[in-house]
Amino acid sequence: MAKYKSIDLFAGIGGIRLGFDRAFGDEISTVFVSEWDEYAQKTYKANFYDNFEIAGDITKINEKDIPQFDICLAGFPCQAFSLAGKRQGFDDNYKGLCRGTLFMDVARICEYHKPRVIFCENVKGLKIHDRGRTFEIIRKTFEDLGYKVFSEVLNSKDFGVPQNRERIYIVAFRNDIAPEEFAFPKATDDTKRIKDIVEEKPVPAKYYLSDVYVETLRRHKARHEAKGNGFGYEIREWDGIAGAIVCGGMGRERNLLIDKRQKNLTPTTHIKGEINKEGIRKMTPREWARLQGFPDTFNLPLADVHLYKQFGNSVTVNVIEAIAKQIKEVLENVGV
Repeated sequence: MAKYKSIDLFAGIGGIRLGFDRAFGDEISTVFVSEWDEYAQKTYKANFYDNFEIAGDITKINEKDIPQFDICLAGFPCQAFSLAGKRQGFDDNYKGLCRGTLFMDVARICEYHKPRVIFCENVKGLKIHDRGRTFEIIRKTFEDLGYKVFSEVLNSKDFGVPQNRERIYIVAFRNDIAPEEFAFPKATDDTKRIKDIVEEKPVPAKYYLSDVYVETLRRHKARHEAKGNGFGYEIREWDGIAGAIVCGGMGRERNLLIDKRQKNLTPTTHIKGEINKEGIRKMTPREWARLQGFPDTFNLPLADVHLYKQFGNSVTVNVIEAIAKQIKEVLENVGV
């Protein structure tokens, strides 16, 4: 029997769970998963083999129907808090769901079950959103439930992946087991570069941009530069690191590579013009998976369009694992 039971809320494709599974090994067992996106569910099911179904919309699930658990994992949706979004926070309404207030479902479930630990990940902008009031509401909510709250902004590039990705991590310990201080992990490996995650073999022609599209990107960038804006495509050096991969289209265009290994540049998809002669291509979903610390054994069962979205929305597994190890240490020290 596993020592700790966990639930995976807003599970996505399971990045947070994977980090905790790596850190805790056989001592952790997932007893409940919630994810409302059907495509994310498919990728999750292709990689985690549970004896229960993935629950859908968390707002419609009664907290009493969730099995008892010790650790709550919750990468609650960040769109409402993102610097790139409209920053509407708790007022952000989307498809009838108030994404900002989905956090309240984490609070509702944890109020009933009183787990030992609550772990959340979100965008860096959460800390400053609405002049810090949004984060204060989250912190105070957990404190009112009987938890001691710790938070830290960490960058993925310090944890063994070549991606400049800053995120805020929140760890809340129940008061009866809370330590005086919680030490978030220090950098473990900042040496990785894009060349460490590129595909070993030449990638298919479909990942190479058309000459017409390359020209469109150049004009778009020039227009923005003329206005003093920093938007536009970016070609990354193999000896450099990637920018943060995101759910939207520009996540791909901001992380282009020059790769001349593919000699057969006959288009395999419908494109305008020809494939560019400069070797400019986007990264593959597998390369994005590696940027997020997912192992090559992680199954990618869906079409690229879904995979790009899923990895852009996911977490960096290496960072989660490093924090989870620190959490495990606290739990062992207090003898639970």
